[in-house]
Amino acid sequence: MLNELAFQFQKPQVWLGLGLTLVVAYALYRFGRTVLRALESHAAPRLVSGLGWLWTAVVALGWLAVATRVAYLPSVPVLFDLGGDIVEGFRHTAGQVLVIVALSLIGWNLIGTLTSRIVAEEEFNRRTVRVQTLRGVVDSTLKVALVILALIAGLQALGVNATSLLAGVSVLGLAVGFGAQSLIKDVFTGFFILLEDQYGVGDVITVNTGQLSGTVERLNLRLTALRALDGTVHIIPNGQIQTVSVSSKDWSRVVATVDVTYGADIDEALRVLERVSRELYADPAWAASFLEEPEIQGVTRLAPDGVTLRALYKVQPKGQYALGREFNRRIKIAMDEAGIEIPAPQRSLSFGSTPLEIKVAGGAPISDPRREQNRTQPPVPPSRMRDPEDEEI
Repeated sequence: MLNELAFQFQKPQVWLGLGLTLVVAYALYRFGRTVLRALESHAAPRLVSGLGWLWTAVVALGWLAVATRVAYLPSVPVLFDLGGDIVEGFRHTAGQVLVIVALSLIGWNLIGTLTSRIVAEEEFNRRTVRVQTLRGVVDSTLKVALVILALIAGLQALGVNATSLLAGVSVLGLAVGFGAQSLIKDVFTGFFILLEDQYGVGDVITVNTGQLSGTVERLNLRLTALRALDGTVHIIPNGQIQTVSVSSKDWSRVVATVDVTYGADIDEALRVLERVSRELYADPAWAASFLEEPEIQGVTRLAPDGVTLRALYKVQPKGQYALGREFNRRIKIAMDEAGIEIPAPQRSLSFGSTPLEIKVAGGAPISDPRREQNRTQPPVPPSRMRDPEDEEI
């Protein structure tokens, strides 16, 4: 028997047959375990455990018998005959369908396992965005292809001529295609969004220069899912996207503005703005967010209620939100320290011709709490969550 076994193992087709039968056996084993897991809530744990061990023994014995048949070892009559019966059984419809379902289950789990191993970096950059986006697209595409192949193989096993069926489906699909032009448009638009890396999962976008904006939570060939600031998820078919404004691609910018009154010393206010900007740029806690030195643009607007001063900070993608909040805190404290007033809306009130009498009561002077503020140490770290767009829904 050993000489016969050694002779058979010299044939490559024997090794190939053993490998294929082992894959089928493993698929059947996993299929059985999946069925048993579904029965756990309806049967006693001891019964389920016993059935699991029994199924393992049946699969192992079946594979050993089929392997004996594949290796053609008639010197082991019991296993050789049993393997022949099993092979013959799997040539029938029920056996083929069982193998197809088992292999499809293995393929489904394998796709999920492989795509879950594609892990993006924690740092936000274009590579991270593309990895997160393509992982979801590859997972869904492969699973759809697996289901289609399994259906075709199952129809063939049931005796249905899949070739003629596909031809009929293609003719029907041509007729239906005229009514599904929007779906085709969605798929083509989604394909070019991915190909050109227009945006991806994790980007902050505004769609069609309108009110829909948010963080891209999911993107595939058919649709884009946006998570708004209040948690609402907007589902947008890709074919309906005409223009996209991306706030987190390559780099971002903080538009640092502050208003002062018309009676303020503008030159001193500009020096305060520059001092706060340089202070932020030199702070180790914020230096990594900057891509360039701050640009002080000066007086940019003479508004009805005050004068607008502006500086620009070129920063890392999605870094503009936290840095902008920290700038607002520091510039307010700095203006208070310099005695420069940030204006309130100017309004005129008329009380008629009657004289207005005002009484001033003396009292202990109240200390100004603004003098005790620490500009460089925020009491609460600013959130890095994005700011909502105007009139966003």
